[in-house]
Amino acid sequence: MTVRIPVSVPRPSSDSNNRFAPQNVCRFLLFVLFLPSLTGLCNIPAVSQDVVVLVGSGSSVPAPLYSRWAQEYGKRSSRIQMRYLPVGTSEGIKQIAHGTGDFSAGEALLTAKERKEGSLIELPAVLIGIVPIYNLPDIHQELRLSGEVLAEIFLGELKTWDASPIRKLNPDVQLPSLPIHVVNRPAGKGSNYVFTDFLSKVSSKFRSQIGVNASPKWPVGVPAERSADMVDKVKAEPGSIGFVESQYAAKANVSSVAILNAAGKYVKASPETITAACSAVEAPKWNNFAVSLTNASGADSFPITSFTWIYLRTSSSDSVRATALENLLDWIYSDGQQYAAQEGYSELPAPLLAAVRKKAKELR
Repeated sequence: MTVRIPVSVPRPSSDSNNRFAPQNVCRFLLFVLFLPSLTGLCNIPAVSQDVVVLVGSGSSVPAPLYSRWAQEYGKRSSRIQMRYLPVGTSEGIKQIAHGTGDFSAGEALLTAKERKEGSLIELPAVLIGIVPIYNLPDIHQELRLSGEVLAEIFLGELKTWDASPIRKLNPDVQLPSLPIHVVNRPAGKGSNYVFTDFLSKVSSKFRSQIGVNASPKWPVGVPAERSADMVDKVKAEPGSIGFVESQYAAKANVSSVAILNAAGKYVKASPETITAACSAVEAPKWNNFAVSLTNASGADSFPITSFTWIYLRTSSSDSVRATALENLLDWIYSDGQQYAAQEGYSELPAPLLAAVRKKAKELR
């Protein structure tokens, strides 16, 4: 039995000990894809000759959802299975552009060059909110921050929690004279892209010094490799501030900030405020699949909202795998959406979901 996929291996990284380095990702993909053939040679009848293992890689932000999708989708039939590797948004885009794997996922808009040279397209999968999280042990009131103040913090210009710009936004909070410890994300992360996209819209200084980038050159702070690491680092260090996807913050019970939105209202992330931001941008046409949702208009819009996208090649030379991928996408955009809410993400609004599902079918 042979499980077929066109695979081209990217140039090896020097980090041979990193299990998420490009060459090790490719080795894992080859292992997953051809394991059924090896088990067949050993006369182990557990895997059918018809099995297809669809493999994706990308952002750690939606990793819990893809894990759940893999689990639930695998119950439908043993003939089509799915695996997902959290290697970062930028690396996921490289993998799918190089022909490695069947799809990738992340929170960065594809560039025109990536779309053209890689024959790629992005389709919204679900909605996410990136929330600033902090550790101030003796503060029990809601902390409020504007995008401009957040920009100053992550540029390293505000050094202590009782700095004047922070106190002005929180007049009823007894802020401590505690050093601000910034935690950020390393290069290639989708949460970097969403966070810098928002800060670049509300702060001209941030836009000129950092800009919108999945690999920003942060002037201060220590990096957290994955979303779960971000939560752990902030929780471990009093005075820390970082940013992470809202479901990680909620599950870890870590404090998050209310952010000033474009309508002048302080809003915290919730399924309702995240959906409101999407609706403000997408309605009434519901066809802007490749668009930023940050700093959306509307009193109820959470300002650091984004899609997490599925990146796909627009054509395939393997009809078997193409058909299996179509089956997976049909499921993701129907029954699969219910698991988004269960895992703490926000489902696509019904009109947008219908439009995305139609677009996915047109890729056949």
